[in-house]
Amino acid sequence: MPDPLFPTSAPADPGLRDLLVFHNVARALTSSLDRDAILRAIMQQMEQFFKPETWSLLLVDEAKHDLYYTVAVGHTEENLHDLRVPFGHGLAGWVAEHGESLIVPEVGQGPRFDSKMTKDAAAPGLRVRSAICMPLRSHQRTLGVIQLFNCQLEALTDYTISFLHVLCDYAAIAIDNARHVERIQELTITDDCTGLYNVRHLYHLLETRLDGPDSANDETPFSLIFIDLDHFKQVNDRHGHLVGSHLLKEVGETLRASLRKQDIVFRYGGDEFVAMLPGADKRAAQYVAERLLKGLRERSFGNVLGLEVRASFGVATWPEDGRTVHEIIRSADEMMYLVKGATRDNIAIAGKGLMQP
Repeated sequence: MPDPLFPTSAPADPGLRDLLVFHNVARALTSSLDRDAILRAIMQQMEQFFKPETWSLLLVDEAKHDLYYTVAVGHTEENLHDLRVPFGHGLAGWVAEHGESLIVPEVGQGPRFDSKMTKDAAAPGLRVRSAICMPLRSHQRTLGVIQLFNCQLEALTDYTISFLHVLCDYAAIAIDNARHVERIQELTITDDCTGLYNVRHLYHLLETRLDGPDSANDETPFSLIFIDLDHFKQVNDRHGHLVGSHLLKEVGETLRASLRKQDIVFRYGGDEFVAMLPGADKRAAQYVAERLLKGLRERSFGNVLGLEVRASFGVATWPEDGRTVHEIIRSADEMMYLVKGATRDNIAIAGKGLMQP
């Protein structure tokens, strides 16, 4: 299906054609916040100019010091999505590491562009005859790399290469804008003190799970664990709110480290936390709660202060302990208060009551 943003026919006049490209790219940048859609639209314009046999766009993962494919067009596109390219490896890795373009009209004509350099640079099984590899840079940082393989040689003129640099600048703008939007969205669902997700995100996930379009056919259980720190007010009173805030962050990190990979922990408010356990029935949730309780008991907090932190845990499981968002939250909350009013530093499970200390 043709992309409505981009006409299928181009004007005969080269100057008008080039202006149309810029117009289409500008429209893509201003009509959507979807990073991948914008980048694919920009790459389609490059494809019209250079007619490569295959092309791809990789983004930098600064934490892992490598690149991953975000847009890839070719007969083995699916094989590239899980491929990581370390900095310094292959054409894209070299470009990412040095922040410089590589334009190779004929691979093998120079010592830098030997078969080792181009190995794994393109789709498996593709014989690389020519390559264009350019960094996407913004604020002196490389954000990604564009690769075009086996372009028409007559398309590699000074003019078209300059044109490609401009399109790369547009792509870098799109990536930068998308990252700013992602960061803003992340801030709206993140607790400032602990770095955990906040209660707004908890309710959003629960509403999506229980009231979303796929919820009617999904009977997979999940569990909630409500966690309330015992006597936390005494920490603030004795050591001040700065120590108290740091302790909350430490507790959040401890809880997150004790959960399963698929679990999510939220700061519910004050000294309360909630763990959401997808796919966990009551027995699995009890096991996780016991591990969380043990994790707090075995650690000291507050750096040199060596503070002990204890908590009351309440566990509820969907659907047996509540079918709506408010019912399942109320069930877990009631169990937590059952512990709070009895022994503290313990676990209560809906339908079972207090666990043996």
